[in-house]
Amino acid sequence: MPLNVAVGHSSLTGPRERNEDFCGIATPDGQELENKGIIAAVADGIGGHKGGREAAEYTVRGLLADYFATPDTWSVPRAIETVSTALNRWVIAEGSRNADLAGMATTLSAVVLRGRRFYTAHIGDSRIYRLQGGRLQRLTVDHTWEHPELNNVLSRAIGLDPRVLMDFADGELAVDDRFLLVSDGVWGVLPDALMTDVLLDHPEPQGAAAALTSLALAHGGHDNASAVVVDVLALPPANLRDSMEGAANLPLPPKLRPAHELDGLVIEEVLHDSRETLLYRVSNPRNGQQLVLKTLQPGMAGDASATAALLMEEWRARRVVSPFFPQVIPADHRSGLYYLMTWHAGATLQERLDGDQHFPVGEVVRLGVALLKAISALHRLDIVHRDIKTDNIHLGQDGVLRILDLGVAVSLAERKVGDPIGQAGTPSYMAPELFENPEPEFGHDLYAAGVTLYHLLTRKYPYGEIEPFQTPKFGEPARPTRWRPEIPGWLENVLLKAVALEGKDRFETAEEFILALERGAARPIAAPARQPLLQRNPLKFWKVTAGISLALNLVLWLLLMR
Repeated sequence: MPLNVAVGHSSLTGPRERNEDFCGIATPDGQELENKGIIAAVADGIGGHKGGREAAEYTVRGLLADYFATPDTWSVPRAIETVSTALNRWVIAEGSRNADLAGMATTLSAVVLRGRRFYTAHIGDSRIYRLQGGRLQRLTVDHTWEHPELNNVLSRAIGLDPRVLMDFADGELAVDDRFLLVSDGVWGVLPDALMTDVLLDHPEPQGAAAALTSLALAHGGHDNASAVVVDVLALPPANLRDSMEGAANLPLPPKLRPAHELDGLVIEEVLHDSRETLLYRVSNPRNGQQLVLKTLQPGMAGDASATAALLMEEWRARRVVSPFFPQVIPADHRSGLYYLMTWHAGATLQERLDGDQHFPVGEVVRLGVALLKAISALHRLDIVHRDIKTDNIHLGQDGVLRILDLGVAVSLAERKVGDPIGQAGTPSYMAPELFENPEPEFGHDLYAAGVTLYHLLTRKYPYGEIEPFQTPKFGEPARPTRWRPEIPGWLENVLLKAVALEGKDRFETAEEFILALERGAARPIAAPARQPLLQRNPLKFWKVTAGISLALNLVLWLLLMR
């Protein structure tokens, strides 16, 4: 069942000649309802004449339209802040451009209901209330000057300052919640107790909104009176993304050591301690289960981007239900920001290489097929891993290969072209075109898989090791038989195709790559065409050309000297 609400609204002019308030509600359905939710807003224009009305109406209409155009993967506060910043610039510019609109500005109070959570965004002195269990709770703080003579003067509003500083809050929704958004023409006249009585006496939201505005004017109100009422009738099943956005407010755990406890889990071992993240192996004394706990370093507290990245990593990991990946374990009633995964005894492929383990050709082919099946499972979910390498591939004692670390993964279905994505992967495993920061593609994972198999066999890289600070120049990849002559020709051709310089010369899908490995010598693929020397190594080409030219000139000179 989707989120279901009933809404009502009323805006009365009162004694004033012009209504400078504006309110609106957007109630989408289908995927848009699930991804963006329902939004309601009230604005009270200031500035006199038509400037206030212009600011209020433009701001509410703009918010209700542009909020739904923001990426689905953005948090609600980020989406509203981005939209309101643009609206603020327009209001300021319009007020400075048109003398009739000089000083135009507006309050803005909005509530978004999405999934099983609500979000408030507020600037100015309109208000948002929540009626729950017969009790009316105010959710916003008025942005007015504290001085007695200035307590009706706004300290913050859309159009007052180039920088928009909005208040944001969020919480859990419950069936029968009633949200009330009102301008000061209502709350400035009616005390909270009277507004509560009106809301309780009018079960229909439209009747409640109309009663509040009419009563405000009947009690001597001299301002415009506007009210929006939203009733929550039914909630959808728990939404994973919303529940994890709620986890963003959790504190980071302190740095833990073996034998420490966190939420009933006992720390057994520190698995990974990097600049940003921490991984622990933990045990659950209640059932003896071994798990992996991933969190951020305590010093990352307050870093919104790192927190969002960890939450999105957990969200993606939950979507990947496959034996080729560690599985996320629900962490009920967690006191800190972390998530849990299944623990598997074993080691990464790089740890095995560092331990001098030798990988026979047949074993590498078997691991390659398993790796590509794992990558295929990821790609079917429209996720690009972006950091396939020996460090991120775990071979368990149970013989199962698993891909680790979705920290830099990207969900293509959620991504909008031009969104910042950060550095992709590890340089030696990155396709040549990635050094020019293109959009992420599935093919980049397939290239990295080819480098991984090449490295397992040779302990080398096809284009040499690339350091993070380098700007590499790519020529012809070194043939793996240069390092291990016993590698069969069919496998060499497969690896060279996988790591070809040009994307068009590589495997298009994981399935095509798997087929080439499984067919092996029975149906070998052709050897990749070698590039002309001029493309492969321009410097060497011109050196050879110059040498030949010099030799010919020398011969001609000797002939002429006879």
